[in-house]
Order: sequence, then C-alpha cells, then structure tokens
Amino acid sequence: MTVNDDRPIVTAPAADPAPLGLAAFALTTFLLSAANAGWMGSASGDAWLGYAFAYGGLGQLLAGMWEFRNRNVFGATAFSTYGGFWIGLGLWALLVAPTAGAKAGKDVAWILLAFAIFNTYMLFWSTMVNAAVFAVFLTLEATEVILFIGNFAANTSIVKFGGYVGIVTALCAWYTSAAGVGNGVAGRVILPVGQPFVKQAS
Repeated sequence: MTVNDDRPIVTAPAADPAPLGLAAFALTTFLLSAANAGWMGSASGDAWLGYAFAYGGLGQLLAGMWEFRNRNVFGATAFSTYGGFWIGLGLWALLVAPTAGAKAGKDVAWILLAFAIFNTYMLFWSTMVNAAVFAVFLTLEATEVILFIGNFAANTSIVKFGGYVGIVTALCAWYTSAAGVGNGVAGRVILPVGQPFVKQAS
C-alpha cells in the first residue's frame, strides 16, 4: 500500500548567494591577475591555485546551485560556469601544465577563447541585471580577450596588460559583492549598483 501526500511543500527562499559568488570570483581573479601583471615577483605566483579550488571554484559553484534554488537562471549559469572554470583551470595547472612545456601558453589561450565565447552572450544578458554586474562582465570580456591574444602570441607584454585589466575586473566584482552585502544588511541602498540598461519583460 502506498500513501500519496499531495500537500504543497512551502520552502523559504535562500539568501542572495550573489555576493558570495562575486567575492569568490573577485579574490581568485585578483590573485591570478596580480601574477599575470608581474606583481608577485617576490612570491611563487601560484597563490591563486588553492583558491581556484576552495573559493573561486567551490564557492562559486555553491552560489550557482543556490541561484538555481532562487530561480535565477542568469546567476545560476554564471556562477556555476565560472566555478567550473576555476576548478578546471586548477586541475589543468596541476595535471597538464607540468608536462605541457612550451605548449602550455597555447592551452591557456584556447581555454580563455572558449570562455570568452561564453562570456560574450552573458555580457549581453547582463544588460538586463544592473550596471555593476554589466561592468563585471564587460571588464571580464576584455580580460579574457587580451589574455587569449597574449597567450596565442606568446607575448608577455600583452599578458601583463591583461593582468592589469583582470585586476580592474576583480575590483568591479568586489564592489558588486560589497553592494550586495551592504544593501542586503541595511535594507536600503548604501552602494548603488545602477539600473539595468535593458528592461526585462514584465
């Protein structure tokens, strides 16, 4: 005998996971971009690697899953994809790069080209979110394009410039994260994020 309970299940919405995802993205991007920009001359330059798994990867992946829970298809797709990006890049750095030799730069270029394609359509859809999120995707687009060009050309000057643009990307993401936390805690706008450029259909 089976018993079917058809009563509706009411669940409370999850807290906004976007500030977590943005912070995780910002920190890991900052560490890798600082290395690309040549700021880590007195360090190993691999400080980003552990955080690619534990924060940029896992943190964003979790944020993406919670965005699915909140029925936010944009946030779910963006955070889950870039969480996977960081985990995948970390695995590549550990498993492939040590034996790739001179071809490692070309590997990175192909990876960044593929993610630039993804980021291009996400950049378009970010116009329907807010100005701060659009700034994150716009600067990220520039970072990925500059870096894949630099890596394809094996040009360290272009890669270094891409590192500087990546630092700007991280700052945009940190600001957007801080706005999400501050505005959410205060219940009012402390840090403005701007209006969307394109209005969603009502």
